[in-house]
Amino acid sequence: MADDSDDVTFVGRLGGGFLSLAAQVGGVGVLAGQLLKRLFPPKLDGQELWRNLYKMGVQSLPIVGITALFTGAIMVIQAGVLIRRFGAEALLGWGAGFATLREVGPILIALMFSGRVGANNTAELGTMKVTEQLDALSTLAIDPLSYLVLPRVLAMIVTLFVLTIYGDVLALMGAAVTGEALLGVSTKTFANGFFESIKVWDLATGLIKSSLFGCAIALSSCYFGLGVTGGAPGVGRAVNASVVGSAVGVFVLDYFATYLLQ
Repeated sequence: MADDSDDVTFVGRLGGGFLSLAAQVGGVGVLAGQLLKRLFPPKLDGQELWRNLYKMGVQSLPIVGITALFTGAIMVIQAGVLIRRFGAEALLGWGAGFATLREVGPILIALMFSGRVGANNTAELGTMKVTEQLDALSTLAIDPLSYLVLPRVLAMIVTLFVLTIYGDVLALMGAAVTGEALLGVSTKTFANGFFESIKVWDLATGLIKSSLFGCAIALSSCYFGLGVTGGAPGVGRAVNASVVGSAVGVFVLDYFATYLLQ
C-alpha cells in the first residue's frame, strides 16, 4: 500500500508540474499576443520607452563590459595549452571570434542581462501589482500594457541586441590583449586569423540569437511580474521564477536557433 501511495504521489506531482509549466508557457504566449495587438499600430508611451532604454541599456554598460573583457581573456587562457602544443597561433583569432560571436557572447550577456535587468523589471512590476498601482492606472483609463509593459519589452530587446555587439567587441579585445601578453600571439596575427576565417553570418547568427533571448527575457520577466500575488513574499517568488524561466528559455532557444542557423 505504501508503495502504491508513493507512486500516486509521484505521478500527481509530475502531472502538476507539467500543468504548471504549460500554464506558464501559455500565459507568456497570451501576453505576447496582447502586446503584438498594441504594437501594430503602436500604442505605447514614448517617454517610458526612452527611460527604459537608458536604465536597461546605458546603465548595463559597465557590468557587461567587465564581464566581456574577462570572458575573452579566460577563453585565451583555456586555449593556451593547445595553442602552444600544436603551434596553432594563427587559429587563435578564429577560435576566439567563432566562439564569441556565435555562442559565448550572446548567451553570457543574456544571462547577465536577465540577472540585472529582468529580475529588476519583475520586482518593479510585481511591486506595482501588490500595491495596486496597476489597478489605479486602469481606473484612470490608462492601459498598463501599453504604458508600462510594451515599452519595457521593446527596450529589453533593443538593448540586449546592442549590448551583444558591445560585449562581442570587448571580448575580442580582451582575447587579443591576453593572447599577446600570455602566448606571444601578436594582435596582427590575431586580427588576421579573425578576419580571414570569420564570416558575416557568424555575427548575424549571434545577433539573431540575442534578439530571441531578449524577447524571452522580456516576456518572462513581465509575465511573472504581472502575476504576483501574496504581497512582498510573492514578489520574491516571482523574481526567482523569472530568472529561472529566463535562463531556461535562453538555453532552449539557443538549442533550436543553433540547429536552424548552422
